[in-house]
Amino acid sequence: MIFPFNAGEVFKLALHLEDNGFRFYEAAAAKPFPPEITDLFKRLALEEKGHKSVFTQLLKKVPAAAAAATVWDPDNELDQYLKMMADQHVFSQAPSQLDQKLAGLADFREAVKLAMSFEKDSIVFFLEILALSEDNEESRAEIKKLVDEERKHLQRLTKLLK
Repeated sequence: MIFPFNAGEVFKLALHLEDNGFRFYEAAAAKPFPPEITDLFKRLALEEKGHKSVFTQLLKKVPAAAAAATVWDPDNELDQYLKMMADQHVFSQAPSQLDQKLAGLADFREAVKLAMSFEKDSIVFFLEILALSEDNEESRAEIKKLVDEERKHLQRLTKLLK
């Protein structure tokens, strides 16, 4: 049987994803890439941090009924599951693993391609959130803005790669 996630759970997962993106871009910006690549990674890290702020505000606005558990969870396993889902995302590695992955890249093009995968995954995930948030127009509007931001990230990375 599949149990639906409530709005609070979905926004918590989105917060984990934004943390992962921030960590990746921050680590990538510290690598000896060409200045235009480093500058873009720094800007993207700040934007991911801003996205986290948006989701934090949305989470605070979720009505108690929309944040109520959908299943009995005495051991708080659902939060652990949500974190695990976020950790399956492209940029989910621990900082040491992230450094290893970045160190293993042949050049900045591979880092940009990895970032593009992250942005694509994020867009798909946020569109899924959008589909699940039928009842709250304010949340839907904010999520649409974030989808647009992630698309802009993807466009900037694509342009840079060319």
